[in-house]
Amino acid sequence: MPYGFLVETYETERLKTLSVWSMFGEADLEVRPHPTDPRGRSVREQMVHQCVSEDLWFQRMLGIDVGAPAPPLPEREDRAGFLRRFAADSGRRAAALRARAADDPWWEAEVAFFDVARPRTWVMVRRIAHSAHHRGQLTAMLRQLGRDLHSTYGPTADTGGLAASHAPTIYAYPGVDELLADAEAGAARSPLPGAGGRPVTERPGR
Repeated sequence: MPYGFLVETYETERLKTLSVWSMFGEADLEVRPHPTDPRGRSVREQMVHQCVSEDLWFQRMLGIDVGAPAPPLPEREDRAGFLRRFAADSGRRAAALRARAADDPWWEAEVAFFDVARPRTWVMVRRIAHSAHHRGQLTAMLRQLGRDLHSTYGPTADTGGLAASHAPTIYAYPGVDELLADAEAGAARSPLPGAGGRPVTERPGR
């Protein structure tokens, strides 16, 4: 399956998005990068954008409609609601992609990407990059709020510092089910060891 890696990547990326969302508290949802500048999306607005834009891309560009209720947002726009709704809808999308994993002609067919035509493979890569971009914005906001960070792709200052120092990668939860248990009942995330005095940047002290 030449394009199976795109399905696997989407499945892991949805967990990364949910994991970053789970690191925010309920009181954080109205926080913006700058409190008086409405040009920067609040945490809530980032979550809304992720839910809405991913639904549109999959339906209009990739041709995947999973029959999710409209609009693609939780009835109650709180932390738990966003986690549950995005987990459910992205889970259906992941299943639809898995069903197409071996369908090479489907992946290679050109579809409308805004005002140009691109193969579905190209659109899928751009979708993953789009989600990662907004997730990175939220990760920066977590640091602004003084939060400890679990891994997204590799070690963080809170999981032990730099990969060059053999710091571990520690995800907040092993999977979506455990993450949603947190939304429902406050289940504990994986513990973080901190840097233990090791460098957390390639330019320490500057």
